[in-house]
Amino acid sequence: MYSILKENLVFRAAFVGRSRELEVLDHLWGSNKATLLILYGRRRVGKTRLLTHWLQQNPDRGLYWVAEPSSALSQLRSFSQALMSFIDPEVEIPVDFTFASWELAFRQLALYAQNRRVALFIDEVTYVIDVNPEFVGVLQKVWDRWLSNSNLMLALAGSQMGLMRQHLLDYDAPLYGRAATQMQLPPLPYGTTREYFPNYSAEERVKLYAMWGGVPAYWERVDANLSILENLRRNILPAHSWMIDESRILLQDFITDLHNYVGILRAIAEGQQSMSDISARTGLSSSKASFYLSVLRDTGFVVRDVPISQRHADSRRGRYSVTDPYLRFFYRFMSAYQSKLALGQMDEMLRFIQAELPAFIGDNTWPELCREWVLRASDQEQLPLPVEAVGSEWTKNQMIDVVGISEVERSLVLGDCFWQDEPVGPEAIENLMQKTSLMVSKSAAPWSVYYILFSANGWTPAAHQLAAELTNDSPANKRKRWKTVGVRLVDLAELDKDLVRWST
Repeated sequence: MYSILKENLVFRAAFVGRSRELEVLDHLWGSNKATLLILYGRRRVGKTRLLTHWLQQNPDRGLYWVAEPSSALSQLRSFSQALMSFIDPEVEIPVDFTFASWELAFRQLALYAQNRRVALFIDEVTYVIDVNPEFVGVLQKVWDRWLSNSNLMLALAGSQMGLMRQHLLDYDAPLYGRAATQMQLPPLPYGTTREYFPNYSAEERVKLYAMWGGVPAYWERVDANLSILENLRRNILPAHSWMIDESRILLQDFITDLHNYVGILRAIAEGQQSMSDISARTGLSSSKASFYLSVLRDTGFVVRDVPISQRHADSRRGRYSVTDPYLRFFYRFMSAYQSKLALGQMDEMLRFIQAELPAFIGDNTWPELCREWVLRASDQEQLPLPVEAVGSEWTKNQMIDVVGISEVERSLVLGDCFWQDEPVGPEAIENLMQKTSLMVSKSAAPWSVYYILFSANGWTPAAHQLAAELTNDSPANKRKRWKTVGVRLVDLAELDKDLVRWST
């Protein structure tokens, strides 16, 4: 039998995605020796759901236990009773029963797992570490002496990344080198939204992804009978203020004094992406802004991108961006309205969101999905040229939204992205082709270039005609420095269909 000790583990929707992660769990289970998995990731991303789903599919395999933010004694007592109930479910365990120490509890587990394969999943392990810093050292001792010689599959999961790194992931952590797998659980990809929200159009699902990203716990708060904007209204009511509190909760896993960090996140979300612009917007000196940005980069919520042509160099043209869609949306649209939202005054903010959301998607979510499409299309061998890396390219005055490159094969895939209500005309193709020289060096050997343009609402007949002409292998398509292989025009319907198909 398996045991799940958390009364509120109730999930509203079916389990979606995570096929690769489930394969990892199956592989660890299939090992003929003790295995240790360290599972980590941002809050709400689905670590608990992954572990419990795997156990529920295999009810004879093991025990799931989740720590709570309580005293060290209460945690040990809770685990002791869960373990003994699992080992002998027919025996009534006294309510005050507890092992004298974690070491004795784990030694009992090692004895039980000598002659049978057993899975133990400890969730929110950082709550244990927080009140008992010696816990990991004890576990390391027991692992080395007893558990590693048993038939145990042990998984430790947690969200507080500071503690996870210090005690479990870093080189000098007690358990370093003992884990068979360290798995950072990412948000679900956009392509899974159709299975989760089959009645939403592709446009509605892009809006949803722009606001809440691929976090299953956020998706469970969405009523698919309402529009995305109506769901947003409902989720920012004072009675449902989780969208306001969530930003603070996420950051407090890493940061105690939020003030300057919040200012930087707002500046980036509002479009101030260079160090000088962020410093000017926040009033912080460059050195202080640099320090706060380094901390935010460690959290994974902020990244510094460079032009793809300079990805191997120390580029001065770096741009900072907020990677987490929820945080990006919150600090772009909601952070400044918190006082009014607390009073239930949301109409002004909702009008602002409705007016600015298309531009927000066009600047952020849509180009990200287009770059993902190129990566996945390359993996599926759907492109005529090989691609090793995908990013963007920019100078002070020009920008190419999507760049796929293979320097070995001297091949380029170049693209621009358009999120607008009307079909896009042939001038977009011409403008993109004129920017090719940003990527092609002045060398003797020519490059092969394939152009892919993305328009949410499709293309005019004139654009399709020009693309067809440029696909022909005519002398007009050959330059001294590059050869045009072809042009492809992709709309939202095609991108959506492909990402759904490639994300399974």
